[in-house]
Amino acid sequence: MLEVSDLHVSYGQSEVIHGISFTARDNETLAIMGRNGMGKTTLFKSLIGILAAGKGSIKVDGSDVTKNESYQRVENGIAYVPQGRMIFPTLTVEENIKTGMEVSKLERIPDDIFALFPVLYDMRHRKGGNLSGGQQQQLAIARALVTNPKVLLLDEPTEGIQPSIIKDIANILNEIHKLRDITIIVSEQVLSFTMAIANRLIVIDKGSFIHEDLRENVDTTQISKYLSV
Repeated sequence: MLEVSDLHVSYGQSEVIHGISFTARDNETLAIMGRNGMGKTTLFKSLIGILAAGKGSIKVDGSDVTKNESYQRVENGIAYVPQGRMIFPTLTVEENIKTGMEVSKLERIPDDIFALFPVLYDMRHRKGGNLSGGQQQQLAIARALVTNPKVLLLDEPTEGIQPSIIKDIANILNEIHKLRDITIIVSEQVLSFTMAIANRLIVIDKGSFIHEDLRENVDTTQISKYLSV
């Protein structure tokens, strides 16, 4: 569903992503793990088109989107939940979700969205800025889902969220995985969260992939060493 080949990404003259290649299969949940500053967010920004690829290719369901603008990549099936969530604080919950419906041309918010996120239904008339961090994260995921994506990118979804809510978000992502034919790619540092959702895990270090395992084969002690400072 997503195929990345020899991807190089730079900030100015400084290359941050060094020839990364990977594929994510249809209906797979893939976690890309690494410490802060290792290139996770840069990789995700390049996948959605915020940062241009200096070299390499990005394909979604066989279509090359490497040169596409961000909105064109959304039309091709990529949805992005950025680090820090980036919801619209002065819009209501309902209005925030509807901003994602420009692409899918839905006339109303699908019932399964509020079934997945009942707290958002209860707070649908509340301003996004008045929600807790965990509620804002759910809102950002809901806004991405109404674009009807083939690939959902979540950049550090547990950042700044209390442990009990992290478990709720893991349960929601697993439910999305069951209900929708969707590929989910998560960048993350919390290993317990990753082990609760991912089919496969890749470790990134200084802009290169250094380790990969299926979840059932993961040595958590080894991965923890990669993630420790």
